Amino acid sequence: MQLGILTAPFPDTPLMDVADWAAASGFEALEIACWPVADGPVRRYAGTTHIDVTGMSEAQGREIVDQLAGKNLSISALGYYPNPLHPDAAHRDMVIGHLKKVISAAAKMGVPLVNTFCGGDAAENLDENWQRALKTWPDIIAYARDHDVRITFENCPMIFSYDEWPGGHNIAYSPYIWRRIFDTWDGDVGMNFDPSHLIWQMIDQGRFIREFGGRMLHVHAKDLMIDHDGLYERGIMSAGMGWQIPRMPGLGDVDWNGFFSGLYRAGYDGPVIIEHEDRDFEGTDEKIKSGFALARDILRPYIK
Repeated sequence: MQLGILTAPFPDTPLMDVADWAAASGFEALEIACWPVADGPVRRYAGTTHIDVTGMSEAQGREIVDQLAGKNLSISALGYYPNPLHPDAAHRDMVIGHLKKVISAAAKMGVPLVNTFCGGDAAENLDENWQRALKTWPDIIAYARDHDVRITFENCPMIFSYDEWPGGHNIAYSPYIWRRIFDTWDGDVGMNFDPSHLIWQMIDQGRFIREFGGRMLHVHAKDLMIDHDGLYERGIMSAGMGWQIPRMPGLGDVDWNGFFSGLYRAGYDGPVIIEHEDRDFEGTDEKIKSGFALARDILRPYIK
């Protein structure tokens, strides 16, 4: 396995400066944020552009790869997490168009994965959304296949807080839909597994890894804490509002022993990318770096 970071929390820091710090801090891989330059969604941890993929040449892409390799860093994936099933057709076309540019950039760079969301319309039920996915995704998946790139969906409901798309914008969060995804697109689509999203859904982590571990191509290391006072106040029908708290690994309720035990038993040997969404470690680059360093020290003993 390789331990790394998602670059999204450093929106104003150039990629190579992030890379210098990551390499000096003992990380081995970067998932590079690739939102559109001037049109990122209004949401925490989104909108970061560390690679402008629009019009990127193969030579430019290889130069980035070579520069990072010179710092002993690999690229685990390019990351762009919009809503490709958005109900507004113009918005949907815009994000799908950019997603294809990210796929093209990954191909030029020799990066095998593009991490994204399946998407969803919060006004429709799960089965209605699945029908929309069946119409929307085949073209994108074929485009990725033609470029020798695999799509990885994150198992994230996209329900966090009132400033982070509180209605839910991704249907690929539970076994009910993941079985359909793999029955339909197995071999072309993999999972970007984040254990924190299982906690508040009360989905058994060990069972989830046993069922889907062989399809996990990329992993996010993020923790989540249940605020039981907030849960008591709002109840489970609030869908996590006010009581699911993203934390750095080691500070929440994820069973990291069980997590790594399950991954090793599933044969996973890929990147473990720390995703930073902990409000206690944000506000300045130094605070963000201290959060990543804490997570590194918690996870490093598991990485072999």
